[in-house]
Amino acid sequence: QLVDDYPVDTIAKRFRYDAALVSALMDMEEDILEGLKSKNLDDYFKGPFTVVIKESCDGMGDVSEKHGCGPAVPEKAVRFSFTLMSISATHENASIRIFEENKPNSELCCKPLCLMLADESDHETLTAILSPLVAEREAMKDSVLTLDMAGIPRTFKFIFRGTGYDEKLVREVEGLE
Repeated sequence: QLVDDYPVDTIAKRFRYDAALVSALMDMEEDILEGLKSKNLDDYFKGPFTVVIKESCDGMGDVSEKHGCGPAVPEKAVRFSFTLMSISATHENASIRIFEENKPNSELCCKPLCLMLADESDHETLTAILSPLVAEREAMKDSVLTLDMAGIPRTFKFIFRGTGYDEKLVREVEGLE
């Protein structure tokens, strides 16, 4: 969508955390199946799989350049995103790593969850926008996701890590880590 398609007072675009995780995992279906084969696990293995997620929240700096004929945007933006760091299969009481992200700091593996037009020092705005994401993450910590991959229902559980947070934001925004 174009900037012009959003109401003038829109300051954030956010995706549901669970929907974003489903999309990211489905994009990795081939990697997961290859990982099972490489570790001599049956490709019909149902899990459980444990997914380690690194979250990141950082300022994107000055984005005040005007594009198209829409309204000028505020000067600063903040991005909240996640990276699937590793996926392990629990088999015969052992955890077997079937996927590990080789370039965890690459933009290519970073999945955006929320883009905000706000200054990273605006504590109140960031807290208001990110609170629903934090609540969704907390709910997923104790839940299991079942996804159909290659015609087989497979179960996934999640571990969240916040090692990618901008240090300044961690100090200023409570509850993100």
